[in-house]
Amino acid sequence: MAPKWWTLIAVVTGVFMLVLDITIVNVALPDIGRDFDSPLSDLQWVIDAYALALAAGLLTGGSLADLWGRRRLYAAGLAIFTAGSLLCGLATGPLFLSLARAGQGVGGAVVWATSLALLGDAFRGRDRGTAFGIYGGVLGLAAAVGPLLGGLLTSGLNWRWIFLVNVPVGIAVIAVTLTRLRESRNPAAARPDWAGFVTFSAALSLLVYGLISAADGWSEPSVRWSLAGAAAFLVAFLVLEIVQEHPMLDLTLFRKPTFTGGLVAAFGLNASIYSLFAYLVLYFQQQLGHSAAETGLRFLSLTAAMFVASTLAGRLTSVIPARLMIGGGFVLIGGGIALMAGVTAGSGFGHLLPGMIIAGTGAGLVTVPLASTAVGVVPPAQAGAASGINATARQIGIATGIAALGSLFTAALRDTVAADLRSTPLASRAREIAAGVEASGPAHANALVERAAQHGFVDGLNQILLIGSGVAFSAAVLSLILIRGRDFVPPPAAETTGSPEPAGTTAPTSTAAPAGTADAAEPSHS
Repeated sequence: MAPKWWTLIAVVTGVFMLVLDITIVNVALPDIGRDFDSPLSDLQWVIDAYALALAAGLLTGGSLADLWGRRRLYAAGLAIFTAGSLLCGLATGPLFLSLARAGQGVGGAVVWATSLALLGDAFRGRDRGTAFGIYGGVLGLAAAVGPLLGGLLTSGLNWRWIFLVNVPVGIAVIAVTLTRLRESRNPAAARPDWAGFVTFSAALSLLVYGLISAADGWSEPSVRWSLAGAAAFLVAFLVLEIVQEHPMLDLTLFRKPTFTGGLVAAFGLNASIYSLFAYLVLYFQQQLGHSAAETGLRFLSLTAAMFVASTLAGRLTSVIPARLMIGGGFVLIGGGIALMAGVTAGSGFGHLLPGMIIAGTGAGLVTVPLASTAVGVVPPAQAGAASGINATARQIGIATGIAALGSLFTAALRDTVAADLRSTPLASRAREIAAGVEASGPAHANALVERAAQHGFVDGLNQILLIGSGVAFSAAVLSLILIRGRDFVPPPAAETTGSPEPAGTTAPTSTAAPAGTADAAEPSHS
């Protein structure tokens, strides 16, 4: 088999594991929480630690790959990810698991940052289009089957196996990478921006910590100091990026409104529908009593719709402008999430099903043109930096979305429980509980509290569903305003094999950099 096809196998297998580990873990969260007796804030960190490490490491990982060699860094990233997966499977507590997930994210950042660069170097002409098409399809498949596979492993074996299955696969891909792939690098690559990496990581970590801590109240000193520290580090980061000769974030890219619009869309996609996955999983398992496998099966209604729509979107991008595809997709996401709201204590899966299908369809329609928008507005030499920034925005969206929605959910649950227990005159409720205790023991009093907690859960879920819908509608408006067809750069003549595609619909394959200089482009799914 030709070396280029070994490259495709190694790349799609590696990124399949990364995407799978984002979607697969959601279904296992309730089991993890029960095993470790963990509160919601600990479960939030299981997801956010991975997203934070990805967001912080994507741009630096691409720079290191350019400097030290993409094959070498890809193998190193796979090794770190595989070791992190093993540690996740052996975790003894929530802190251990979150730190291991961060290790996974560090390795994943390197793998993601080099994946499309390896494909861009290995393939040319029509074969390149085929390779990128397979790459996108595999990522879509990973996002679609992740919840189901996670549910089957969690119910059939144990939640630890959602991580342990990565170990033999990772070892095999490392072997293929080192023995079958050819090396490539950028001879003109500059040193990584370590100062920018440190200040950006600190800002993002403090922001997420502050948002998660806000579940105890926004006036808490830890929340105020964390958010203030995040703002200070963010200012320091921007100053460093302005004064440095080779910054990790090229601020000149923001001169084109379409580039900014792509970042808004990237952030909005993950801060809306993807951030809600974890809370829908908790609803299915804790409120409706479904097993992990049953939950994964129900999530297929959303992820399968996403997969089908992204396949359709790949065909429509040649005739429909990216602006309309992305904006229209966000309208469907916002509408679908809003349709899911209105859950009551007596609701079932049937209430959520139509909204999940509509929101999943919208997410699929957004994903494909978003990938082309990430790199289509810059010259090929800047495609890696632009797509890396866009992918970083997506990870920031999931990290901050999970944190903020979790705090709002917890606060709403707590307030509703307190209000429900005070909904009748206090003396009357006290007599009711006392009578229950006298007549039938503590069970009656516990039932009253359990009923209040159930009402609190659905109230909290409805609140964050409406907020997620608002985020999606806001992203739709901003995408329609900011993304402009005239900002897109025509593909290089050397890379075209037919008629150029219409402005604003340039495929990711046509903007990949030439051999030896290709940087990472953004993967299709979070």
